[in-house]
Amino acid sequence: MAKTYPKRVVFAPGKQKNFIESVRREKGFSWLELADFLEVHPRTLNDWKREQATMPLDVLGVLLRKTNRKMPKDVEVKDPFWYVYRGASAGGLAVYKKYGRIGGDPEYRKKKWYEWWEREGKYRSSLISFCEPIRRPNYSKDLAEFTGIVLGDGSIGKSQISITLNSRDDKEYIRFVTDLIKNLFDVYVGTHKRKDAVAVNLNVSRTELIRFCVERLGLKQGNKIKQQVDIPDWIKKNKLYSIVCVRGLVDTDGCVFTHSYKVNGKFYEYKKLTFTSYSKPLRESVFNILKSNGLNPRFAQGRDVRLDSVADMNRYVRIFGFHNSKHLKRYKQ
Repeated sequence: MAKTYPKRVVFAPGKQKNFIESVRREKGFSWLELADFLEVHPRTLNDWKREQATMPLDVLGVLLRKTNRKMPKDVEVKDPFWYVYRGASAGGLAVYKKYGRIGGDPEYRKKKWYEWWEREGKYRSSLISFCEPIRRPNYSKDLAEFTGIVLGDGSIGKSQISITLNSRDDKEYIRFVTDLIKNLFDVYVGTHKRKDAVAVNLNVSRTELIRFCVERLGLKQGNKIKQQVDIPDWIKKNKLYSIVCVRGLVDTDGCVFTHSYKVNGKFYEYKKLTFTSYSKPLRESVFNILKSNGLNPRFAQGRDVRLDSVADMNRYVRIFGFHNSKHLKRYKQ
């Protein structure tokens, strides 16, 4: 079946850039967040912003529906590749007929863009964020749980906060974490499914959020293991905050597993819980919080904090609980 191409929308000079910029400001997005919102590659959005390319009519339609806008005035809807027949040379037409495109291999461009992004692009805050404001919440249970999640499976870079979760086992938890972040900070959360692992990155590109996490929450940028991160004091001084923070840590870096053994020819099995971290201060804080709530944790294998008994498991579920349903399902099985 022949491939079909969407019609294009042609703005007057300077109008397409202004239109896209007005949408971005209205939604409070960074450019990366707007690209994710439109489900297009950031390079494509950049070409539209610079008016290096016209927008597809169907994309404009989606944008108008999502923002409750009317079709801009003084725009023309044209057939795909109208520019080829108006101004292309005979050589350009030959290339189009042979390869079905003008301007090189789009997959190669995408590959090179990602290489540049990983090498230097993501460290350029001017390209990522324009210091859009965020909601700055007071200390709360939700904020303490968010802190635990970031200490567990999160990372704080120079221009972006990312939380990496399992794309298969954590589907329900991904929604929970996304809603938690949105409700706390009133920001857009981008979702990037990784190709190198069964994982999803939840990304927030806001320098104001990074500043808030470092200055207000006591979190650290960069490598968590090298810096030997710990639970911030504002959480450790509050029993309820400590409980929900540990829940965030266990939901991300914890595991519920079945322990089986044989005695006098009979098989027995029961559930255990382990929390794993290569940060010694963080392990010790989790150990102390579990201990202070009447549980009997122990250190294991140099990097684990474990609960071994049925009574401790039941008490953990009553006091701390799980927001990650995969742990609760394993506990109940």
